[in-house]
Amino acid sequence: MTKPFRLFLPLLAGAIAGAIVALIVSGSNGSTHTVTTTTVLPEARSAQPASLSPGHGMSVSELYRRSDPGVVDITTSSTQPSSIFGFGKQKTEGEGAGVVYDKRGDILTDEHVVSGAQSVTVTFPSGRKAKAKVLGSNTGADLAVIRVNVPSSALHPLSFANSNDVHTGDGVIAIGSPFGLPNTVTAGIVSAVGRTISAPNQFTIANAIQTDAAINPGNSGGPLIDSNGQVIGLNDQIETNNTNGQGQGSSSGVGFATPSSSDVRIANRIISTGKAPNAYVGVSLDPTVPGGAAISKTATTGTNGCRQSAIVPGGPASKAGLKPGDIITAVNGKPVHSVDEFVGTVATYAPGDTVTFTVKRDGQTKQIKVTLGAQPKTPQTCRSSSGGGGGGGLIP
Repeated sequence: MTKPFRLFLPLLAGAIAGAIVALIVSGSNGSTHTVTTTTVLPEARSAQPASLSPGHGMSVSELYRRSDPGVVDITTSSTQPSSIFGFGKQKTEGEGAGVVYDKRGDILTDEHVVSGAQSVTVTFPSGRKAKAKVLGSNTGADLAVIRVNVPSSALHPLSFANSNDVHTGDGVIAIGSPFGLPNTVTAGIVSAVGRTISAPNQFTIANAIQTDAAINPGNSGGPLIDSNGQVIGLNDQIETNNTNGQGQGSSSGVGFATPSSSDVRIANRIISTGKAPNAYVGVSLDPTVPGGAAISKTATTGTNGCRQSAIVPGGPASKAGLKPGDIITAVNGKPVHSVDEFVGTVATYAPGDTVTFTVKRDGQTKQIKVTLGAQPKTPQTCRSSSGGGGGGGLIP
């Protein structure tokens, strides 16, 4: 007899001292970046499996049995010049997870799992192995699509839910390859919705889902699955002050997944065109100002210590005539009450789209048309010689 998928969490006493550091969950390159917080909304895709109905919660065991055939282990390798005296080469390897998306062999994973990889190998739960090629990726959304050439009978696509319908407290499971252990399942709840996290290129990912399901290095790219058996996001980052012997972060119960609705939208564009650039405004925002998305009044200091303009010179906002101190209160008539909502709303548009911002300036309300640009590789206003970017509040 199975128990319904309901979780009762014990109360823990005490506090953990120390700095909180946010890490990308991957064994591939050991890169790290800071997680921030924010909010907003995307779109949807796909019908539910016929055997499932809304509100029908399954046990963790049943969810795992239904979902695991659609989750793969991903290993990567690359060769780089050796850092020892500059002679020879060294091989680097990484591991993550992915979700079978369709019967053509398309698999979704995090971009940082396959970034820079010269070889990508997929291992199915059955033990079958296949080489994969990267169809395309979006660093600003930390999403990549890879493809394998295997019989369709070996492919078990998972259904994706509308992440707009996810609620705090919903039961979830995560499946992946933590610390090199493929097909591992962990369970928890949705701890919060509408978070904003930093992408590998230092821009922002809106509408991330926070969970307390254990996520560790190797879980990256694997699915976060709701109690109806649908994917609501791809596991992406953790916030932790715990590290293992290799300096990798380990779970402290604060993990983040990219939202399924935007993952699906971007993946479909990558599959059809090979690319999916993000829309870009080119402003730095001040989240402390209420009433909308306020453009910073002065230059700010980025995460790498350099100074960034409130409005990127020559960028879409600059060309449209936006000014420091403007407060954006609506996009195409849709109200935005915070930086969070503005970030998420802009993320639903594509480069080249012309949108109308409702702007408060010096006590007056103006309608300003902005033609959105394509997000650059790094925030343009805060580049350093090392190529780093101080994303600050720059909009994707």
